Amino acid sequence: MNLYSLNKHTFFALSLLLLSSLSLSAQGVSKVWVSDLRNGNYENPVLYADYSDPDVCRVGKDYYMVASSFANTPGLPILHSNDMVNWTIIGHALPQLMPDERFSTMQHGNGVWAPSIRYHKKEFYIYFGDPDAGVYMSKTSNPAGAWSPLTLVKAGKGFIDTCPLWDNDGKAYIVHGFAGSRAGMKSLLGIFEMTPDGTKALTETRLVFDGHPDNTTTEGPKFYKRKGYYYIFCPAGGVKQGWQLALRSRNVYGSYESRKVMAQGKSDINGPHQGAWVDTPDGKQDWFLHFQDLYAYGRAVHLQPMNWVNDWPVIGLDKEGTGRGTPVNTYQKPNVGKTYPVATPVESDQFDGQTLGLQWQWQANSNPVWYFCAGDKGYLRLFGWQLLGEARNLWDAPNLLLQKFPAPNFTATTKLTFSPFKEGERAGLVVMGVDYASLFIENTASGLTINQVSCLHADKGDAEKINASAPMAQKTVYLRVSVTQHKILNKDGILWPKASCTFSYSTDGNKFQPLGEEFVANEGRWIGAKVGVYCSRPKASNDSGYADVDWFNVEQ
Repeated sequence: MNLYSLNKHTFFALSLLLLSSLSLSAQGVSKVWVSDLRNGNYENPVLYADYSDPDVCRVGKDYYMVASSFANTPGLPILHSNDMVNWTIIGHALPQLMPDERFSTMQHGNGVWAPSIRYHKKEFYIYFGDPDAGVYMSKTSNPAGAWSPLTLVKAGKGFIDTCPLWDNDGKAYIVHGFAGSRAGMKSLLGIFEMTPDGTKALTETRLVFDGHPDNTTTEGPKFYKRKGYYYIFCPAGGVKQGWQLALRSRNVYGSYESRKVMAQGKSDINGPHQGAWVDTPDGKQDWFLHFQDLYAYGRAVHLQPMNWVNDWPVIGLDKEGTGRGTPVNTYQKPNVGKTYPVATPVESDQFDGQTLGLQWQWQANSNPVWYFCAGDKGYLRLFGWQLLGEARNLWDAPNLLLQKFPAPNFTATTKLTFSPFKEGERAGLVVMGVDYASLFIENTASGLTINQVSCLHADKGDAEKINASAPMAQKTVYLRVSVTQHKILNKDGILWPKASCTFSYSTDGNKFQPLGEEFVANEGRWIGAKVGVYCSRPKASNDSGYADVDWFNVEQ
């Protein structure tokens, strides 16, 4: 084909396709978890990472996913797939949370709860509930690009887990749950009407489903319409031990019939619920993406086959014909008309760009003076920052640069060069949750030292414990943590995936010396454990030392 014969629109489209392909190639494929078995089948989870409360919509041959991000920024991660198995992260809809004066301080577990994503009149819409502020919306025509500033659709406390539905008559609705901690009640679902442009509530919420007493903790609703029925897909029974419900009615406000359509059964996939119904481009297959709570590993995303039986969804495999499916561990990939390349979210980072990689998040709204992307020099410079207010440990350090645990077993290694200005400054590697452990180099009165610490009950303000320390003669060091999973039956009869972490360091990048004690990772506030890097100083000043992070590699 002669490129000069192409019109400018075709040439632009081909250029974008080429750039996209180069970008995905540069990301590489994960060395620690790939769901696509490359034989026509896939293995669950399709995302072995904490993409909590996933929702998905299909536009043509493209699938777009959004997930909860709570108070971490950038928020509202956007992932893309063509086959529901191979996913890449393409952006974030929310650079910073609002208002900044609230979210620039630590807000563990607050912020963005259970968003939904829909395509309506050539635009993508995301809705989410902030349990302390109300229902927000953002939209765009390009999901990989910039999203509009947040619009407050309905103010109020306790509104969570929101999902829109544009009806055939042009009316628009939101279904949502209630946070018991703010609303004073839970296990209820409600619907309110909003303006057709999706920007403003028109009515008060009207309750449409009561989960008491058999379906307590009903939440996370997703709203659909099919063959004249309104459907609400929602989980109940709790995150780790619950099941998936489907509700249906001929009227938007009910009354709604309910049915359990997926439960753990004899599988080892606990709490299989809360997610998204999608179909293949030809409409011949239906699928359901949901999460499984894996404790320190977070809420991993699974893909289940789905069938309609007498206008009720059956999710997973229903071998007994009860109308209630059981989740699958492996299955044939969706038939989307062609085979797509293996792809995974990016994990490792060479820090050769002018912006942060899409895998990274801060613990709060970020500050531009925390870091400098020196991609032309091949490193990320982290400047030291102090703890906030009365904080006593890294639980309340907003400047931790973290990413999700990516697999049951993995090793994360980073190379950094520490250039401190004052005593007490440190830079290192951290595994973060309500407990945390860190391996770091510190500037002391007697010179540089390398330390391994742990902090149990960090969320309660407990102090760090120094497990081991050694003198360090050089500023450049390689820091490593190896995470290994052991499954143990807990007191609730659920297989608990224990995440054991061991730390080591090297001065040459070849020979690693173990340091400190084994640490068992714990989840954070509604999120899985995270791993990443940081640079800190003991108190505020007009300048700071820094750490140049050369690379961060995730491998077996």
